Amino acid sequence: MKNRNYFALLFAISLTTIFTVFAFTGTDTTLERFIVSYTIGDKAEDFSLKNIDGKMVSLADYEEAEGFIVIFTCNTCPYSVANEDRIIELDKKYKPKGFPVIAINPNNPEASPGDSFELMQARAAEKGFTFPYLLDEGQKVYPEYGATKTPHVFVLEKENHDLIVKYIGAIDDSSRDPGSVTKRYVENAVDALLANQPIEMVSTRAIGCGIKN
Repeated sequence: MKNRNYFALLFAISLTTIFTVFAFTGTDTTLERFIVSYTIGDKAEDFSLKNIDGKMVSLADYEEAEGFIVIFTCNTCPYSVANEDRIIELDKKYKPKGFPVIAINPNNPEASPGDSFELMQARAAEKGFTFPYLLDEGQKVYPEYGATKTPHVFVLEKENHDLIVKYIGAIDDSSRDPGSVTKRYVENAVDALLANQPIEMVSTRAIGCGIKN
């Protein structure tokens, strides 16, 4: 019994020390990323990230928006590249209806040089992105959302002055081949919100590349 109490005390002291160090150093940890993540119905916090035009963008800038299609994506993941045209079409279809796309690159450019800010600018120009393409500099936003893949989608809806998470997951049911799509998860979710109807599938499994730290 004494040994059990001793190890329990030692474990508690160790945890306290770890969290104290992280609190004062601001270190981003894997443990923290699992603790802090959004689920359906949560209130999403705003952010301020640099767009490819050099300007800072936050969700509060879109006063007339009814909600947002926030997509964590990147330059280098084959799954993200395969979905670029679909992301462009989502923005074209839903931005006029009040749900613009906000794309965020969560990768650390030091770990993934192909996701540098300059190459983000080049890729957006090449593809003709119609939406903001933001760099999660310091990788502070994606852990808060709980994004684990690129692409990974979070549909938010404004309720009073809050942004509420309504859908989390994949764009559709064909991660690589747009010709094989049979279920359009994001479109179905946003269409339901626009019609004031319940979303049939509020979450799906995001399929893509792991985020590069």
